[in-house]
Amino acid sequence: MQMPQGNPLLLSYTLQELLARDTVQVELIPEKKGLFLKHVEYEVSSQRFRSSVYRRYNDFVVFHEMLLQKFPYRMVPALPPKRVLGADREFIEARRRALRRFINLVARHPPFSEDVALRLFLSFSGPDVQNKLKESAQCVGDEFMSCKLAPRAKDFLPADIQTQFAVSRELIRNIYNSFHKLRDRAERIASRAIDNAADLLIFGKELSALGSDTTPLPSWATLHSSTWGSLKQALKGLSVEFALLADKAAQQGKQEENDVVEKLNLFLDLLQSYKDLCERHEKGVLHKHQRALHKYSLMKRQMMSATVQSREPDSVEQLESRIVEENAIQTMELRGYFSLYCLHQEMQLVHVYLPLTSHILGAFVNSQIQGHKEMSKVWNDLKPKLNCLFAGPSGSPTPPRLPQDGVSPR
Repeated sequence: MQMPQGNPLLLSYTLQELLARDTVQVELIPEKKGLFLKHVEYEVSSQRFRSSVYRRYNDFVVFHEMLLQKFPYRMVPALPPKRVLGADREFIEARRRALRRFINLVARHPPFSEDVALRLFLSFSGPDVQNKLKESAQCVGDEFMSCKLAPRAKDFLPADIQTQFAVSRELIRNIYNSFHKLRDRAERIASRAIDNAADLLIFGKELSALGSDTTPLPSWATLHSSTWGSLKQALKGLSVEFALLADKAAQQGKQEENDVVEKLNLFLDLLQSYKDLCERHEKGVLHKHQRALHKYSLMKRQMMSATVQSREPDSVEQLESRIVEENAIQTMELRGYFSLYCLHQEMQLVHVYLPLTSHILGAFVNSQIQGHKEMSKVWNDLKPKLNCLFAGPSGSPTPPRLPQDGVSPR
């Protein structure tokens, strides 16, 4: 972690510095042929390592396990769910996006980015990356064992660290809930744009079908000069413009999915990883610590009782066992402080990502402006082509007057 001199607890990063660490692409490789044993592979490409490797979902699972094993006190993003029976293209695409978010958050996380496991996952092209990852973790302790500052973590923590932890957790919970609602609305907006594209395309096709109708006119319909022939020709040609409108709407929807919804999902994944870390801290570290302290207090009471009753001295083995137990409790206390130390840093890391909000809003506004601008141009280009539809008896265009409230004027 990048730390300024004086206080190693504080971080000094900008969002741009984190994003510049690496950009990893995760692309689908077509499923291998087979009646039953089909599986999805991904091409994972890293700018930092200038590498391109093939990975399966289970490779991500093992890598995820290694991260949790090495960095239990850090924000390890969750993986998307495993493939369910009969998974469709929509599920597979959603999982690909989630894996891309996962690996980019990991590749940009300061401690993770310097770990050998990440380098192996992104650059090792051998036949069995899973075993290679497991071998790299053998005889290697977690971050507490390797961090020189871990035994002194308590010295860097503020006196009100527990209060700060509670306030930070509540803040992240509130931010997460708000961004979750924003993501849901952004998804609906993007989905409506894509649905609008489909409707415009069908609208244009129906106009074209109407203009291409070859059913002959009955004789009574041609008593007066009929304009149906010219109208049909005009309607037939409108399908091109409506297809263009549909394409513009679809582009806007896809752009909002990629630039707005995906970035919101990335931030939500980060916030969720902090929430998960808080739960690990409380249910894991603190719970184990409390159990160890309870066991140690019982042992102390037993020792005091034995002293009062003038019992025989404990054996050497019993004394050694108690020494080991006491050392284990001291280590657990140090781990508890180191966990809070990491939580403090991870919270700072979340705040480094907060300016992503302005990127998301900017992408949303730009998408709306550009999309409406392009569609407005197509609509304006379409309007002159409707002149023949509005032509009056003299041949000059006359915009139609629609009846009010469904009642025809008399």
